[in-house]
Amino acid sequence: MPRVSLNAPAPDFELCDYTGKTVRLSDLRGRNVLLVFNRGFV
Repeated sequence: MPRVSLNAPAPDFELCDYTGKTVRLSDLRGRNVLLVFNRGFV
């Protein structure tokens, strides 16, 4: 995966929210977005 430069727009991607609905980052353009990726320990 290519590196992302500082102060550059984030690449567009999609994830499921807590209700299972697919949300694209581009759908939230102009709003503040906080992403949290929990790392699982196995």
